[in-house]
Amino acid sequence: MPAADLKSKRPHPLHRSNGFVVLTPSLLTMGANHVISRLIGYDPKPGKPFPLDKLFYKQELIEVKSEINRTIKSGQPKIKLKAELLYNGGSKSLCSYSVYPLFKSTRIVTGVILCFEKIQKQIHLPKTAEFHQSFKNIIGKSEKMQRLFTMLPDIAESDANVLICGESGTGKDLFAETIHTHSLRSKGPYIAVNCATFAESLIESELFGHEKSAFTGADRLKVGRFEMAGAGTIFLDEIGELKPELQVKLLRVLDQRKFERVGGTKPVLMEARIISATNKNLTEAITDKSFREDFYYRLRTVSLNLPPLREKKEDIPLLVNHFIKLFNKKYNKEIRSVDTKVMRFFQQYHFPGNVRELEQAMEHAYVFAKGPVIFLSSLPDFKEFNMAKPEPEPETIPKEIFFTAKKPDKEAILHALSLSNGKRQKAADLLSISRTSLWRLIKKLDLE
Repeated sequence: MPAADLKSKRPHPLHRSNGFVVLTPSLLTMGANHVISRLIGYDPKPGKPFPLDKLFYKQELIEVKSEINRTIKSGQPKIKLKAELLYNGGSKSLCSYSVYPLFKSTRIVTGVILCFEKIQKQIHLPKTAEFHQSFKNIIGKSEKMQRLFTMLPDIAESDANVLICGESGTGKDLFAETIHTHSLRSKGPYIAVNCATFAESLIESELFGHEKSAFTGADRLKVGRFEMAGAGTIFLDEIGELKPELQVKLLRVLDQRKFERVGGTKPVLMEARIISATNKNLTEAITDKSFREDFYYRLRTVSLNLPPLREKKEDIPLLVNHFIKLFNKKYNKEIRSVDTKVMRFFQQYHFPGNVRELEQAMEHAYVFAKGPVIFLSSLPDFKEFNMAKPEPEPETIPKEIFFTAKKPDKEAILHALSLSNGKRQKAADLLSISRTSLWRLIKKLDLE
């Protein structure tokens, strides 16, 4: 596309920009200046996909792409958005960036200019910076979770139907809401429906709505969940519980993108994106004829398989830390850690209830914990864990001990010294402070 054919809706402040890149609507490179080339480590070739993933962290990449797509659709610029840029070689910088539309005529957007301004001093990143332990509110450093984090930006950016599979308590609803929040539909409603909670006679009315007098007791028109979702997202949880008769009706809605209210004849357009979830093995359900194969393939344009907690136990320390921060705020407490015996128990337990069961165990402990450390005595009764009470074992010090960044008090210091058998360097490591700081605190609190 000749540069002379490109006309912007308003002047682009390239003279004030530290860097800029010109992109097509499909994010192909049309041109970039030397600042951008230096940032990504090479000169991007015109007509080739521009490597946005070399400029932004994955957590921010989807938001940047969303802003670009909104500008392409609306023709309106996005001014002075905040982001962290990645530098070639492992460093980052804070910047302000803007997205400006380019027009070939008064109506058609033919590309965008991405301008980067006020690029601040580079900050060195450790090598582990590329290793993400969360995607927004979803926590995990295991290989299986990292694979999911890699997939999420592309899934959210697309408009494909998504089927999320996983055992109860693995966070299927959290993944669904995260996909919606970071999609182009994020400004629209997010409607969640648990298909297992409604009686068979009511679920059709809940999903599609009903006209006045459609059945006994229908004294007014009711808008269904599909209609409520509008151009947003509808999340159908426990989709495997639907009877084959309703599966047929939903399949027709997915194919035709329209439906009728119960008792009505006027078609209603279905504009929402469908995300569904199940804890059932739908392949087996197809074999035993309780789930329709054609419906299955319409739901799972893209599928996500969430691992159970027992298959990603390296994530347990991160999750415990997360719940400590969460419940400290909720219960106005200052718990700093879990005892090593508690962590050992969590690592040994198979968690049939997955992350939800771990969360409930931690919240139970918060109700009864009296000091800065959670002990086994604060957990639910071992009968509730479907596991015998663990036998006493020699005390070991795991790599992850969960003291927060707050200044440790006398009880926390004594606990750390006890765990480390009086070895101050190990105690300091557990408290996340230097040995010198620990020595000063011991002197100040008269713990010699």
